Amino acid sequence: MRGLGEIDSEEMGRLDEETEKFGVPRLLLMENAGSSVAKFILRTFGKRRVLIFCGTGNNGGDGLVAARHLASYGVKVGVVMVGDPSKIRTPEARLNWEVVRKMESVEKILLEELEKREGKGWEVIVDAMLGTGVRGSLREPYLSAVRWINRSGLPVVAVDTPTGLDPSTGAICGGAVKATFTLPFHRMKKGLPKAPHHTSNLL
Repeated sequence: MRGLGEIDSEEMGRLDEETEKFGVPRLLLMENAGSSVAKFILRTFGKRRVLIFCGTGNNGGDGLVAARHLASYGVKVGVVMVGDPSKIRTPEARLNWEVVRKMESVEKILLEELEKREGKGWEVIVDAMLGTGVRGSLREPYLSAVRWINRSGLPVVAVDTPTGLDPSTGAICGGAVKATFTLPFHRMKKGLPKAPHHTSNLL
């Protein structure tokens, strides 16, 4: 990924559009991304209990795919939908939410419930909330989710970009996830190396 040079979020969006024009559907891109997240977690953490925070965009869709794959390997998985599922923004993410929503092997948890339970019983967190989709200062409910993740003390795997970190500049947008591992897709985002306290191990 690094050998291809760095890229900003606008260039990344154009690359995704061009990929689709060449006949690679976005649903396949999401499936490949989520599958790679699941494989990384299995290699790195084995079958530890995984809690995945998903946003309402394609980053969240990647997380939902990862949840499905991990559950198929017998991993205990929980999904926290951060934001209203009825407002999921893309058909690809919506399809994956409908699949995961019906899976008894994936626990669905409200952010409010998680605050009360203090997250007991989980061993690994996946941040699949915003990725490169952050715009301006972080707002609720994402801000509360970021604070909860950072308080948890658990290892965190960020999908593409830690939530709250501007992928083009490395600026913190009012708060950002402090990831243990960051898995950038396609090519390295320009801002990631500028925020080592939030990206940690860039893979």
